[in-house]
Amino acid sequence: MSPHRVVFLDAATLPFPLSFDASLGIRYEAFESTSAQALAGRIDGAEIVITNKVRLDAAQLRRASALKLICVAAAGTDNIDLTTAAALGIGVHNVPDYGSESVAEHVIASLFALRRELRAYASAASDGRWGRSPHFCWLGPSIHDLAGSVLGIVGRGRIGQATARKARALGMQVLFAQTPGKPCADDEREIDSLLADVDAVSLHIPLTPATRGLIDARRLGLMKPQAVLINTGRGALVDPFALAQALRTGVIAAAAIDVLEQEPPRAGHPLLAPHLKNLLLTPHVAWASQGAQQRLATRLVELVTGHVKAAQTAPTATAT
Repeated sequence: MSPHRVVFLDAATLPFPLSFDASLGIRYEAFESTSAQALAGRIDGAEIVITNKVRLDAAQLRRASALKLICVAAAGTDNIDLTTAAALGIGVHNVPDYGSESVAEHVIASLFALRRELRAYASAASDGRWGRSPHFCWLGPSIHDLAGSVLGIVGRGRIGQATARKARALGMQVLFAQTPGKPCADDEREIDSLLADVDAVSLHIPLTPATRGLIDARRLGLMKPQAVLINTGRGALVDPFALAQALRTGVIAAAAIDVLEQEPPRAGHPLLAPHLKNLLLTPHVAWASQGAQQRLATRLVELVTGHVKAAQTAPTATAT
């Protein structure tokens, strides 16, 4: 039995190692990262390719004559040419639900951090301002409760729904926005109308031509001055220059951003400016709880193992 060659092109994006049953004849190679120059050589002869963010376009797929399955170690598949893969009979499987709870918890944590000004008060406790206070406490920026506030959610997929459940449990009112490009449901609000009425908005939609630059200067201007923006979806949903300007000038109170349009960002990115004290910027880690990483690793192993077992038990054609 020939070994089933499996390659993980950017295994450093998932710290949990993948382990396969030795009896299945899987030859597994994990590369920390794969450059565009090395890609063709690494997928040549591979039956199964695992990728998180490495792109596989039409030309690369056509050259990979042995390729039967692509496992995307993420919830989306926008780095794969799905049309070409389907035409070549290459299966493509993502892992859509491994991180829903992790991302939703990150959103709620961000809401607490921003609405209760946790970073500002933590700094005051350690930089001497509390010690110089004539009172038992030090009061600075306004602290806002989550309970009773209004959260607008753009995107009604697994993560959007998980976020809504957690927000309601905290006593927040949840409003869903109409998904761009889709009819507006009875319990949804047109996005411009929603932005004007919420205390916080959280983005959970995929990046499409209809959603690129969804939150621009005009829409930021529709929000309340005390409102906050959270983006754990895709970086390009938000215009970073418009957001930086809105934060500097007080158009909105604060933002928590976990994703950027280019990752990692280059020096000079507008949201890396050191004076944006009302920006909580994290390096694309909303998904990355230990539980979510374990679920992702387990599901990838299941996808690979299922394909290999099916290939081994499939009847072989016989000459007539």
